[in-house]
Amino acid sequence: MIFGPFERMLAGRYLRAQRQEGFVSVIAGFSLLGIALGVATLIVVMSVMGGFRTEFVSKMLGLNAHVTVSGNGPIRDYDALEAKISAVPNVVNVSSIVEYQALLTLNGYATGVQVRGMKQAEFIAKPALSGRLVGGKLEDFTGNQVAIGVRMAERLRLSVGDSITLLSPKLTSTPFGTMPRKGTFIVGLVFSAGVSEYDNGLILMPLEAAQGFFQTGDGVTELDVDIADPDGGVLAAHQAIASAVGPDYRVIDWQQANFLFLGALDTERSTMFLILTMIILVAAFNIISSLIMLVKDKTADIAILRTMGATRGMIMRIFFLAGASIGVIGAASGVILAVLFVKNIESIRHLLQDLTGRDLFPAALYLFSQIPAQLDWSEVAYTVAVALGLSFFFSIIPAWRASRIDPVEALRYE
Repeated sequence: MIFGPFERMLAGRYLRAQRQEGFVSVIAGFSLLGIALGVATLIVVMSVMGGFRTEFVSKMLGLNAHVTVSGNGPIRDYDALEAKISAVPNVVNVSSIVEYQALLTLNGYATGVQVRGMKQAEFIAKPALSGRLVGGKLEDFTGNQVAIGVRMAERLRLSVGDSITLLSPKLTSTPFGTMPRKGTFIVGLVFSAGVSEYDNGLILMPLEAAQGFFQTGDGVTELDVDIADPDGGVLAAHQAIASAVGPDYRVIDWQQANFLFLGALDTERSTMFLILTMIILVAAFNIISSLIMLVKDKTADIAILRTMGATRGMIMRIFFLAGASIGVIGAASGVILAVLFVKNIESIRHLLQDLTGRDLFPAALYLFSQIPAQLDWSEVAYTVAVALGLSFFFSIIPAWRASRIDPVEALRYE
């Protein structure tokens, strides 16, 4: 073994508080606590930010198309275009969509909404929507019955069977002049997508009803394409689909559509990692302070050990082990604390909300109804490696100084 029993015993004894060097042990304890809190904070923050990205991508891929094909106006020959896109490798589904913004009016109240028209079969094929119904039945998605988000239903006090009025941006001529097109629809389904943007502002409508309301005739506004590997294969699929449909159509993949948001998440994640690593660095500096004070306090002991036959290497290993133990115990404690925190983050949030009386994670602001946290064990291992590396590096310097003490000089004034 690298460290002998005597070296481990002496390093442990030096770290334990005694009356003479109690202050040294207090500093060592604060160093251990600092490393534990630094490691825990870094793991928790990276887990939450990683969870945000994973949950965002998962929700976007579940609710939106992987690749969108659109034209300058309604696509009339979309059946032929669907056939071309379906022939592209790795394409698993092509959906015909009519999507516009509209104004919802109810009892004198008006709010903007996003209306998406789709076929019943395509609605059923999206488990992120059809699998999260809180009201109504799948077979009710027909005629003039629409599906709305649960937060919209709660905000407007709507339930299955209620009527809503939509105003289309498409104008229609009347005896009184040109006016926005008006339509009345029945709430047939209520869904909970888990993303506040959709739960609060999205209305799903049968395709035929949307074509009639927005006056697209037999055309659609876009084709939504799902591919087999939306994360790694989206670029190749984008190029293949663009080649298949030709230059008359615009092709946008989900990474392009969410480029700014994904870029901001990645930049913020890297920045937070660098900032929070400073906590571990400060705690590691405390290891130097405590070990230097310990070496100064144990100068006579070191000299006696040297005269009794202890080598420079043994002295260096004793004090290195004392400093490294702080890093190892602190990092292990930080990992345990972080894992417990991440696993119970929602319970902790609700507890803090009850204590403070404030909503600490408003869904309307953060898009999600709960804090997404996902442990990435490779990041945990990397964080632990950083903490241990800093602890070992800052333990070497005082240990080397201890090994260079001349026993004759040290004992001269004893």
